[in-house]
Amino acid sequence: MTKPSSGVLLCAGREIAGPSPEGAVVFQNHSLLPWLTCYGNVYLAVERVFGGKESKAQLRERMLAALALVGLSHAENKNPHEISGGMKQRVDIARALSMEPKVLLMDEPFGALDALTRAHLQDELIKIVAATQSTVVMVTHDMDEAVLLSDRIVMLTNGPAATIGEVLDVKLARPRDRVALANDAGYHACRSAVLDSLYRKQLNPVIEKAA
Repeated sequence: MTKPSSGVLLCAGREIAGPSPEGAVVFQNHSLLPWLTCYGNVYLAVERVFGGKESKAQLRERMLAALALVGLSHAENKNPHEISGGMKQRVDIARALSMEPKVLLMDEPFGALDALTRAHLQDELIKIVAATQSTVVMVTHDMDEAVLLSDRIVMLTNGPAATIGEVLDVKLARPRDRVALANDAGYHACRSAVLDSLYRKQLNPVIEKAA
Protein backbone atom coordinates (compact mmCIF):
# COMPACT_ATOMS: atom_id res chain seq x y z
CA MET A 1 0.00 0.00 0.00
CA THR A 2 1.44 3.37 -1.01
CA LYS A 3 0.31 6.95 -0.91
CA PRO A 4 1.47 9.11 -3.84
CA SER A 5 1.94 12.87 -3.60
CA SER A 6 -1.46 13.50 -5.19
CA GLY A 7 -3.15 12.19 -2.05
CA VAL A 8 -4.77 9.26 -3.86
CA LEU A 9 -4.32 6.02 -1.96
CA LEU A 10 -3.11 3.04 -3.96
CA CYS A 11 -4.03 -0.36 -2.57
CA ALA A 12 -3.28 -3.60 -4.42
CA GLY A 13 -2.97 -1.68 -7.67
CA ARG A 14 -6.31 0.13 -7.31
CA GLU A 15 -6.86 3.83 -6.73
CA ILE A 16 -8.96 4.75 -3.71
CA ALA A 17 -9.75 8.46 -3.78
CA GLY A 18 -12.17 8.44 -0.85
CA PRO A 19 -14.84 6.53 1.06
CA SER A 20 -16.59 3.79 -0.91
CA PRO A 21 -19.61 1.57 -0.24
CA GLU A 22 -17.34 -1.37 -0.99
CA GLY A 23 -15.85 -0.87 2.47
CA ALA A 24 -17.50 -0.38 5.86
CA VAL A 25 -16.11 0.26 9.33
CA VAL A 26 -17.46 -0.64 12.76
CA PHE A 27 -15.58 1.21 15.47
CA GLN A 28 -15.11 0.21 19.10
CA ASN A 29 -17.48 3.01 20.06
CA HIS A 30 -20.60 3.69 18.03
CA SER A 31 -20.64 6.47 15.44
CA LEU A 32 -24.37 7.08 15.09
CA LEU A 33 -25.82 10.40 13.96
CA PRO A 34 -27.62 11.69 17.07
CA TRP A 35 -30.38 13.52 15.15
CA LEU A 36 -31.50 10.36 13.34
CA THR A 37 -33.47 7.43 14.75
CA CYS A 38 -32.14 3.88 14.65
CA TYR A 39 -34.23 3.50 11.49
CA GLY A 40 -32.71 6.65 10.00
CA ASN A 41 -29.12 5.71 10.80
CA VAL A 42 -29.39 2.36 9.04
CA TYR A 43 -31.59 3.64 6.21
CA LEU A 44 -29.03 6.33 5.39
CA ALA A 45 -26.44 3.68 4.54
CA VAL A 46 -28.91 1.42 2.71
CA GLU A 47 -30.16 4.32 0.56
CA ARG A 48 -26.65 5.45 -0.35
CA VAL A 49 -25.62 1.97 -1.50
CA PHE A 50 -28.81 0.55 -3.02
CA GLY A 51 -30.98 3.64 -3.63
CA GLY A 52 -30.16 3.84 -7.32
CA LYS A 53 -31.38 0.35 -8.15
CA GLU A 54 -34.04 -0.60 -5.60
CA SER A 55 -37.47 0.73 -4.65
CA LYS A 56 -38.22 2.43 -1.35
CA ALA A 57 -40.07 -0.68 -0.24
CA GLN A 58 -36.99 -2.81 -0.94
CA LEU A 59 -34.77 -0.34 0.91
CA ARG A 60 -37.08 -0.42 3.92
CA GLU A 61 -37.04 -4.21 3.83
CA ARG A 62 -33.22 -4.20 3.89
CA MET A 63 -33.20 -1.75 6.79
CA LEU A 64 -35.71 -3.75 8.82
CA ALA A 65 -33.80 -6.98 8.16
CA ALA A 66 -30.58 -5.38 9.40
CA LEU A 67 -32.21 -4.18 12.64
CA ALA A 68 -33.85 -7.58 13.14
CA LEU A 69 -30.47 -9.21 12.71
CA VAL A 70 -29.16 -7.42 15.80
CA GLY A 71 -32.39 -7.77 17.77
CA LEU A 72 -33.51 -4.14 17.58
CA SER A 73 -36.71 -4.22 15.55
CA HIS A 74 -38.55 -2.77 18.54
CA ALA A 75 -36.23 0.26 18.68
CA GLU A 76 -36.40 1.47 15.09
CA ASN A 77 -38.07 4.78 16.06
CA LYS A 78 -35.83 5.54 19.03
CA ASN A 79 -33.05 8.12 18.93
CA PRO A 80 -29.51 7.22 20.06
CA HIS A 81 -29.91 9.06 23.39
CA GLU A 82 -32.89 6.84 24.21
CA ILE A 83 -31.06 3.51 24.01
CA SER A 84 -28.17 1.91 25.90
CA GLY A 85 -24.55 1.87 24.82
CA GLY A 86 -24.75 -1.78 23.79
CA MET A 87 -27.83 -1.10 21.68
CA LYS A 88 -26.10 1.81 19.96
CA GLN A 89 -23.24 -0.48 19.02
CA ARG A 90 -25.69 -3.01 17.61
CA VAL A 91 -27.24 -0.30 15.43
CA ASP A 92 -23.75 0.58 14.19
CA ILE A 93 -23.12 -3.08 13.32
CA ALA A 94 -26.51 -3.32 11.59
CA ARG A 95 -25.70 -0.25 9.49
CA ALA A 96 -22.37 -1.67 8.36
CA LEU A 97 -23.77 -5.12 7.54
CA SER A 98 -26.75 -3.65 5.68
CA MET A 99 -24.34 -2.28 3.07
CA GLU A 100 -23.08 -5.78 2.20
CA PRO A 101 -19.52 -4.43 1.92
CA LYS A 102 -16.73 -6.29 0.15
CA VAL A 103 -14.32 -5.28 2.93
CA LEU A 104 -15.52 -4.88 6.51
CA LEU A 105 -13.16 -3.38 9.09
CA MET A 106 -14.15 -4.06 12.70
CA ASP A 107 -12.40 -2.63 15.77
CA GLU A 108 -13.52 -4.75 18.74
CA PRO A 109 -17.15 -4.39 17.61
CA PHE A 110 -18.64 -6.80 20.15
CA GLY A 111 -16.79 -5.56 23.24
CA ALA A 112 -19.73 -3.59 24.68
CA LEU A 113 -22.28 -6.38 24.24
CA ASP A 114 -23.52 -8.99 26.68
CA ALA A 115 -22.30 -12.56 26.19
CA LEU A 116 -25.45 -13.93 24.51
CA THR A 117 -25.81 -11.01 22.09
CA ARG A 118 -22.10 -11.20 21.31
CA ALA A 119 -22.37 -14.92 20.51
CA HIS A 120 -25.45 -14.35 18.34
CA LEU A 121 -23.75 -11.62 16.30
CA GLN A 122 -20.60 -13.69 15.91
CA ASP A 123 -22.68 -16.50 14.47
CA GLU A 124 -24.55 -14.11 12.18
CA LEU A 125 -21.29 -12.56 11.01
CA ILE A 126 -20.05 -16.02 10.00
CA LYS A 127 -23.23 -16.58 7.96
CA ILE A 128 -23.12 -13.15 6.32
CA VAL A 129 -19.48 -13.49 5.32
CA ALA A 130 -20.19 -16.94 3.86
CA ALA A 131 -23.09 -15.52 1.83
CA THR A 132 -21.45 -12.29 0.66
CA GLN A 133 -17.83 -13.49 0.44
CA SER A 134 -16.79 -10.25 2.16
CA THR A 135 -13.31 -9.83 3.54
CA VAL A 136 -13.37 -8.97 7.24
CA VAL A 137 -10.45 -7.53 9.20
CA MET A 138 -11.25 -7.55 12.92
CA VAL A 139 -9.30 -6.30 15.92
CA THR A 140 -10.04 -8.33 19.04
CA HIS A 141 -8.47 -9.20 22.38
CA ASP A 142 -10.70 -12.26 22.77
CA MET A 143 -8.80 -15.42 21.80
CA ASP A 144 -11.91 -17.58 21.52
CA GLU A 145 -13.51 -15.02 19.23
CA ALA A 146 -10.38 -14.88 17.09
CA VAL A 147 -10.21 -18.66 16.65
CA LEU A 148 -13.96 -19.03 16.05
CA LEU A 149 -14.19 -16.34 13.37
CA SER A 150 -10.82 -16.28 11.65
CA ASP A 151 -9.13 -17.97 8.75
CA ARG A 152 -5.90 -16.27 9.78
CA ILE A 153 -4.86 -14.66 13.07
CA VAL A 154 -2.18 -11.97 12.97
CA MET A 155 -0.66 -11.44 16.42
CA LEU A 156 1.14 -8.22 17.25
CA THR A 157 4.17 -7.75 19.44
CA ASN A 158 4.03 -5.81 22.71
CA GLY A 159 4.71 -2.12 23.15
CA PRO A 160 3.65 1.15 21.53
CA ALA A 161 5.82 0.33 18.49
CA ALA A 162 4.05 -2.98 17.91
CA THR A 163 4.83 -4.96 14.79
CA ILE A 164 3.53 -8.21 13.35
CA GLY A 165 4.63 -11.09 15.55
CA GLU A 166 3.31 -14.46 14.45
CA VAL A 167 0.68 -15.39 11.88
CA LEU A 168 -1.48 -18.43 12.55
CA ASP A 169 -3.61 -20.10 9.87
CA VAL A 170 -6.84 -21.43 11.40
CA LYS A 171 -7.57 -24.62 9.49
CA LEU A 172 -10.96 -25.38 10.97
CA ALA A 173 -13.70 -26.50 8.60
CA ARG A 174 -16.58 -24.17 7.81
CA PRO A 175 -19.38 -23.72 8.66
CA ARG A 176 -18.32 -23.60 12.30
CA ASP A 177 -20.49 -24.53 15.25
CA ARG A 178 -19.37 -23.09 18.58
CA VAL A 179 -20.89 -25.97 20.55
CA ALA A 180 -19.16 -28.62 18.43
CA LEU A 181 -15.86 -26.74 18.58
CA ALA A 182 -15.89 -26.88 22.38
CA ASN A 183 -14.66 -30.48 22.13
CA ASP A 184 -12.65 -30.12 18.91
CA ALA A 185 -8.93 -30.90 19.21
CA GLY A 186 -8.06 -28.56 16.32
CA TYR A 187 -9.84 -25.66 17.99
CA HIS A 188 -7.97 -26.18 21.25
CA ALA A 189 -4.67 -26.51 19.38
CA CYS A 190 -5.23 -23.12 17.72
CA ARG A 191 -6.21 -21.52 21.00
CA SER A 192 -3.11 -22.94 22.70
CA ALA A 193 -0.91 -21.62 19.90
CA VAL A 194 -2.33 -18.10 20.36
CA LEU A 195 -1.82 -18.31 24.14
CA ASP A 196 1.72 -19.54 23.65
CA SER A 197 2.59 -16.69 21.30
CA LEU A 198 0.96 -13.87 23.25
CA TYR A 199 1.79 -14.88 26.80
CA ARG A 200 4.86 -17.10 26.84
CA LYS A 201 6.95 -15.86 23.92
CA GLN A 202 6.16 -12.16 24.15
CA LEU A 203 6.14 -11.79 27.92
CA ASN A 204 9.33 -13.82 28.28
CA PRO A 205 11.39 -12.99 25.16
CA VAL A 206 14.74 -13.59 26.90
CA ILE A 207 13.71 -17.08 28.00
CA GLU A 208 12.40 -17.85 24.53
CA LYS A 209 15.67 -16.79 22.86
CA ALA A 210 17.70 -18.79 25.34
CA ALA A 211 15.64 -21.87 24.58
